[in-house]
Amino acid sequence: MAFVNGYHHVTMSVDGAQEDYDFFTKLLGMKSVKKTVLFDGTTPVYHLYYGNETGDASTIVTTFPFRKPGIYGRRGTNQSKVIQLAVPAGSLAFWEDRLNANGRQARQIERLGLKRVAFEHPSGISHELVAAENDDRRPIVADGISSENGIKGIFGVAVAVFDKTSMDDFLVVGMGLEKVGDDKDAMSFRLPGGGPHASVEVLHEPNRPQGTWTLAGGTIHHLALNTGNEDNQLKLKAHLEGMGFTDVSDQKDRNYFKSCYVRSPGGALFEIAWSVPAGWTVDEPAGQTGRTLVFPPWFEDRKAEMVAGLEEFKWQ
Repeated sequence: MAFVNGYHHVTMSVDGAQEDYDFFTKLLGMKSVKKTVLFDGTTPVYHLYYGNETGDASTIVTTFPFRKPGIYGRRGTNQSKVIQLAVPAGSLAFWEDRLNANGRQARQIERLGLKRVAFEHPSGISHELVAAENDDRRPIVADGISSENGIKGIFGVAVAVFDKTSMDDFLVVGMGLEKVGDDKDAMSFRLPGGGPHASVEVLHEPNRPQGTWTLAGGTIHHLALNTGNEDNQLKLKAHLEGMGFTDVSDQKDRNYFKSCYVRSPGGALFEIAWSVPAGWTVDEPAGQTGRTLVFPPWFEDRKAEMVAGLEEFKWQ
């Protein structure tokens, strides 16, 4: 069974829009792929997408800045904990120096045999840049960031859980991942078709408080795996429901992709997604995506209201 093929995107809720935008585009060198708004509910909140120049699946990190509505969550166990981005082998010293020089305290660490640089997003969410071998995705080049050092996309997500054994069946039998590492405090699982850079890590953290599951600043909301097409998505949805995960959501239209969501036994929210043929060019010309604020068709009559409620920031 191989219904997924690597990552599609990862999504977190943050604090301020300006510091988030500067963090991803200026410090990490990622490109603005789409500027839109939260599609669910009525609260005016940006939805910002970052990735490589063409917004390829597996490179996308998305954020909801919640400073203006003032909604904040609690980081803890039974929740996704760390966003991991892949960088070229040999670039960790560059990133450690660059991050520290720009006020983001960073240090090199090793876990499950992989070297990485650990640091935090301005809203406090843990991030890691992982030295990824044999990753053939092209690096993202930016001012001060050469191809020898550029971020290549998502490496994975680390999920904190109270009981790490509860994730085995869900990830292996449910999602079709391969278990490739296990020690006292952590396990790692490789995504099929995603190459050696696509993984989910499960961290055993039984003594931390329960983390927030709602959309709330300072927390990771979900990780999205790529099914590639609708057929695989619906087959995987049926497979998960057949295992007893009866809370798998109906398909949701995200304009640029279609999504279903399921809560894992360890608490982290998983999404299974596939990009529609037009992708990011649904509402912006090719080569010019991420430059303007766009709204989904169902918010056409609320544009003025939404803009008035959004946090102001400079995105040029």
